[in-house]
Amino acid sequence: MPRSASPLARIGRYALILLGVLALLVAAVTIKLRMDGLFRAPVYETSAPDLPADLQHPAILVFSKTNGFIHKEAIPAAQALFQQLGEANGWNVYLTDNAAVHNPQDLQRFDALVWNNVSGDVLTSEQRTALKDYLENGGGFVGIHGSGGDPSYDWAWYPQSLLRAQFTAHPLFPQFQQATLEVESPQDAIVSHLPERFDMTDEWYSFSAPPQDVEVLLSLDEKTYSPKVLTQDIGMGAEHPIAWKHCQGKGRVFYGAPGHVASTYSDPRYARVLEQATRWAMQPDPACH
Repeated sequence: MPRSASPLARIGRYALILLGVLALLVAAVTIKLRMDGLFRAPVYETSAPDLPADLQHPAILVFSKTNGFIHKEAIPAAQALFQQLGEANGWNVYLTDNAAVHNPQDLQRFDALVWNNVSGDVLTSEQRTALKDYLENGGGFVGIHGSGGDPSYDWAWYPQSLLRAQFTAHPLFPQFQQATLEVESPQDAIVSHLPERFDMTDEWYSFSAPPQDVEVLLSLDEKTYSPKVLTQDIGMGAEHPIAWKHCQGKGRVFYGAPGHVASTYSDPRYARVLEQATRWAMQPDPACH
């Protein structure tokens, strides 16, 4: 009769099988993350796109470059919304993912820039200078969701001065949750159409600290959802801003953290927030000087 394998041999076989399964799982996760845009070498553009010769003011640039996570559903949903808003308001809308549009000559053709789920390090040093100068001398900026969702930045000015907040985490298991948002500045035209409290379902960002020297427009009520990654509490407590605005020199900056799920852009309440935020960003504000 054949001799049965020893216990150590059986354990060894099981260990090899387990290692094989783990290797397959790691490979599958890595492939998925690469498909989502992670673990890629950043790509920088140095040749600016050819803007339409007939591009006239009022005009907005919708910039959707990703060198990090790719919001595959949110990006086209936001692009479609801003094209609709352009038609409704008489705004000329230019869509691009070419970061080289951030140069002094081209930026002056736009009343506001919409950074649509931009991720990763996307600008060269010259392009960073062009964006900073544009904003501090009277330009407008609307940042959406992933444009403030990187856990770290190579350009400190961006989270510290432009966003004024550093993303830390969002919930997982479940990732997307219904939560109650609270209007903090009901007199502001960006949110004046909203009820005091309303519910939305999205991916809710947490930040290392509340932004400073901003006008908070919307906050999250953390009691209405679970700000956790498994058992780790990622909540900010009683003060959890989720949309705000501020002056950047003579310029105007709005950031709204909602926007991972495509349905956010078809929600008339939040679509109106983005419309009003863009309108504010496009026009000089006496408070910004």
